[in-house]
Amino acid sequence: MKIRQRILINFSILSISVIGFAFLLIFAVFSNYRREEYQQRMKDHTISTITNLSEAKQISHDVLQSMTKLNINKLFKERTLLFNAKKELIYSSINDTKVEFSSEILRNLSKEIPLLESHEGDTDIVGVYFIFNKEIYYGITKAYDAFGFSKLAFLKNTLFVLFGIISAIILITSFLLSNQITQPIEAMARSLKNISIHEENQFLPIPKGRDEIYVLTIRFNELMKRLQDSFSFQKHAVHHISHELKTPIAILVSNLERLESEKDQLKLLAGIKAQKIDTHLLGEMVNALLEIAKVETHPKLSFQQIRMDELVFDGVSEMKKIYPKFKFDVQFDKDIDSSNGLSVEGNLRLLKMAIQNLLINCVNYSSNHRAEIYLKNLSGKLIIQFINHGKNISNSEIPFLFQHFFRGENSQGKRGFGLGLVLVHKIMALHLGEIKYESSEFEENKFTLIFDKIKN
Repeated sequence: MKIRQRILINFSILSISVIGFAFLLIFAVFSNYRREEYQQRMKDHTISTITNLSEAKQISHDVLQSMTKLNINKLFKERTLLFNAKKELIYSSINDTKVEFSSEILRNLSKEIPLLESHEGDTDIVGVYFIFNKEIYYGITKAYDAFGFSKLAFLKNTLFVLFGIISAIILITSFLLSNQITQPIEAMARSLKNISIHEENQFLPIPKGRDEIYVLTIRFNELMKRLQDSFSFQKHAVHHISHELKTPIAILVSNLERLESEKDQLKLLAGIKAQKIDTHLLGEMVNALLEIAKVETHPKLSFQQIRMDELVFDGVSEMKKIYPKFKFDVQFDKDIDSSNGLSVEGNLRLLKMAIQNLLINCVNYSSNHRAEIYLKNLSGKLIIQFINHGKNISNSEIPFLFQHFFRGENSQGKRGFGLGLVLVHKIMALHLGEIKYESSEFEENKFTLIFDKIKN
C-alpha cells in the first residue's frame, strides 16, 4: 500500500472515530441529563401531591385529582400513587385504573433510602419517602418525558447530520493532505530516476521548506557526494594505476632483464640502486592509495587531545634525518605560547600523516632548501602555515589541487603521483578543518591548515 493511501486511511479512520466517539459521549451525557432532570421534576411533583393531600384532607378525592391535572408542572402520562405509613394506598391520580409498579420499590423505600429512581422502557419511575406534618408518606410516580425525548431525538438527528458532514470534510482533507505530504517524496523519486552515480555533481533539488523532506534531501545529497567521490576515486585509481604502473613496471622489468646481462659491477650496482628507488616509489604510491581508501571508508575514528606543536616538531625531526641539508624554521605567533591554544581533538595517526605530507611537499618543491612553519591563533582557530619558495601553482590549476592524481606544471621532472594533498584534504575534512593554498608573485607557496576547535 502506498504512503498516500496509508495516510488517507489511517488519518480518516482515526479522525472519524474520534468524532464519532465524541458525538456518542455528547448524546450519552444529554440522555443522562434528561433522565436526571425529568426524575427530579417527578420527585417534586410527588412531594407536591403529598403536601396537597396532607394539607387538604377535607377536600374530596376528585377535587385533588382536578388540582393535580391543573398543576403547571403536569407530567405526560403521569400516574401517581400515595401510601400512608403502613404502605396502604391512600391516593391514585387515576380513578379505577390499576397502575402497575414493582412492589420492590415500595418495599425498599425507608428513612435510610428516601429516594429511588428507575425506569421501564421509556417510562421513568420515582419512589419517594417523605415526612410532612409529622406523618410518613410514600409516593410512587410513573411518567413519560415526551418533551425530553423529542429534544433527545432532535439532538440525535443533528449529531448524525453533523457526523456525516464532518466525515466528508475529513475524507476530503485527508486526501488533499496526503497528496501534499507525499508530493515532495514523489518529486524526489522522479528526480532519482535521472541521477546516476557515474555522473558527477548530480544531486536532488533542495526543497524550500525546512521540514523532514529537506533534511532527507540534504542527507541523500551528502551520501551521493560520498558515493560519487568514492566512485570517482575508484575510476581514477583504476585508470591512473593501470596507466602509471604500466610504464614503470615495464621499465622495471626491462632494466632487470638488462641487468641480468650486465658484466660491469659499477653499472650493475648503479642499476640496482636506481631500481630500488623506482620500486620504493611504486610502494609509496600503493600505500598512499590504501591510506586514502581507509580515510574515505572510515567506520569510526578514535579522537584524543593532540598538541599540534609537538606533532610538527616530531615531523621536522624525522625529515631532518632523511634530508639533513634541508632547513625547517618553526615560529610561533606572539599571541601564542606552548601551553595555550595548541591542542585539538583529533586522530593522532591521521594528523601525523597530514603533517608529514606537507613537510615532504616543502622539501620536494622548495628552491632554496628551506621552509618556514608558523603556528598562530586567529579568531579562536589554530592556524598552521607551511611556506616554501619555489615555482607557483597557476591560478587555473588551484581548483584541481586536491583532486586525485592531479599534478601541476611545477611538478614536472619530480617524482610523485599527486596523492599527498588529496590525503591531507580528506584528513582535514574528517577533523572539521580545512586546508588552503596561496601563492605570491615572489614564488612563495603557502599551505594553511585551519582547525576550528581549540582546547586550552
